[in-house]
Amino acid sequence: MHDQPPTPCPAGTTSAGATPAPGTPPPPQPELFTWEFATDPYPAYAWLRENSPVHRTTLPSGVEAWLVTRYADARQALADQRLSKNPAHHDEPAHAKGKTGIPGERKAELMTHLLNIDPPDHTRLRRLVAKAFTPRRVAEFAPRVQELTDSLIDALLDKHGVAEGEADLIHEFAFPLPIYAICDLLGVPREDQDDFRDWAGMMIRHGGGPRGGVARSVKKMRGYLAELIHRKRLDPGEDLISGLIKASDHGEHLTENEAAAMAFILLFAGFETTVNLIGNGLYALLTHPEQRERLQRALADGDTGLLATGVEELLRFDGPVELATWRFATEAVRVGGQDIAAGDPVLVVLAAADRDPARFDRPDTLDLSRRDNQHLGYGHGIHYCLGAPLARLEGQTALSTLLRRLPDLELASDPADLRWRGGLIMRGLRTLPVKFTNAQPPAGG
Repeated sequence: MHDQPPTPCPAGTTSAGATPAPGTPPPPQPELFTWEFATDPYPAYAWLRENSPVHRTTLPSGVEAWLVTRYADARQALADQRLSKNPAHHDEPAHAKGKTGIPGERKAELMTHLLNIDPPDHTRLRRLVAKAFTPRRVAEFAPRVQELTDSLIDALLDKHGVAEGEADLIHEFAFPLPIYAICDLLGVPREDQDDFRDWAGMMIRHGGGPRGGVARSVKKMRGYLAELIHRKRLDPGEDLISGLIKASDHGEHLTENEAAAMAFILLFAGFETTVNLIGNGLYALLTHPEQRERLQRALADGDTGLLATGVEELLRFDGPVELATWRFATEAVRVGGQDIAAGDPVLVVLAAADRDPARFDRPDTLDLSRRDNQHLGYGHGIHYCLGAPLARLEGQTALSTLLRRLPDLELASDPADLRWRGGLIMRGLRTLPVKFTNAQPPAGG
């Protein structure tokens, strides 16, 4: 994740995998990490899968890393414990210092979270947090997610009156919904949640904000979390931060830095992924009207089966996380026939793996009823996304409620004019302008 826009970057110098037939010139290597690439990276990923499936490249930050693009190789890499999550294993040159994580997390002492550690510490911390995301706990939270969803749609309609309206569904809907939801789970008081919304907004703008803005927002969030943890130690509640503190006080040895880092990464990982799931998913539905109409008909008939498979397909087709977070080889390792040296960074390209024709039939086709769909949108192995049940709930609730309450929703912009956020790990739209008429049933109707 970089606090800068992507810049043109050569596709790399080292290749492994398929070779062209004798006498046939290889196809030209695509440019990676340009604005054009950000708009539609899938043709470039198809080239990499075919010609250089484990590919060394120089990232916009100057860090050199391996990109893993085939599904089978991706699953192997995600589960291979020789590929550590701990940045201490990075054999990083001086110019790459601090460029492999979330900007500002090192200075703010927020490194000891689930995305940066290995067993046994990972096992211990994950166990402490896992109880907050059980199916039962998520089901108990469903009414609150529905309430938040309806209130945001009510606000859109109130703002635009009873006739036709236009809105940016990223900033007015997809962004605030998961922010308020994760704040509720963590135990952030309602009167402080708009501060979190501001800090989080800076964090997902990547290159769109002032230089250093992400690091400053991380620092402010760190200070707030330290104060909140202190308050909840004195007066605990039933929220997730209180649960982490109670576990610490009962011998689990969770330090205050660990508690702050865990709360930080749950907020960070728990909101941007869901912003992009809702935004990318809605964009895919609006640009595939036949699939959107199928889903609306099913919802009108009370059939939620297509909604469940549909959200999984949206995760596969154009998911919120383009590349899995950083891994570092702790020893020489071979992935997809390519030797990777100890200390080298490895990035698993989930977006490429989930369009691999060796694993998925018609991978570039959006099919909401797809059944054989073991996508990697939430990862694989011990680092499988802990918040996946909550993200699925929020995605299903947001999309189904929008389609029910705003049935004539449509894009208010040419798709070619939309811009995708800069950055490395996440994939999401900067804006999603839509238009609609207020012809929907009331909330809960």
